[in-house]
Amino acid sequence: MSANTESGAGSGWSPANPAPLGLFGFGITTLMLSLVNANLINGADLFAVIPVALAFGGIAQFFAGMWEFRTGNVFGAVAFTSYGAFWISFYVLVNITLAPIAKAGVPAVNSALGAYLWAWSALTACLFVCTFASARAISVLFLLLLVTFILLSIGNSGGTSNIIHAGGYFGIATAVVALYTATAEVMKAQYGRWILPVGAPAE
Repeated sequence: MSANTESGAGSGWSPANPAPLGLFGFGITTLMLSLVNANLINGADLFAVIPVALAFGGIAQFFAGMWEFRTGNVFGAVAFTSYGAFWISFYVLVNITLAPIAKAGVPAVNSALGAYLWAWSALTACLFVCTFASARAISVLFLLLLVTFILLSIGNSGGTSNIIHAGGYFGIATAVVALYTATAEVMKAQYGRWILPVGAPAE
């Protein structure tokens, strides 16, 4: 996650920047789940999020992280690989771990989910403080993501559904920034210059 594309039109072959793939995978999956969390679509529609979480948010983003290692972008490699693993683990958590427990009516499900989200809040906080040498869009993205995780953590640790809904709205904002930044990166690669501003120092 760098917003520091080096490739340009007509410059000959060079390795493609994997960041837009990772950002699109993250943004689309986050948007879909956040629509559920914000209660803008029915929670029963979560079934539509799960395959996208595994394929695009999980596997595609994980590969983007692996390719970032090759480019030497440590932050992008850690971020994409970590959140790719997050979406894969989310798929396993919902489909395999929590589903039978929830059907059995075990009350600890929300507490366990809260602990899971608090752990990812901690990781996001660590990554957020590493964003200040990147484009401002990346800093904004991680700040919004951190707020999203904190609200969802509180909401699933004994908070109210309104807190989860608020986390959903912040998640939508996070997804919008991710999709905007990904689009800016692709346009930069296609046109050889920044068309959509992402903020210094990338510019």
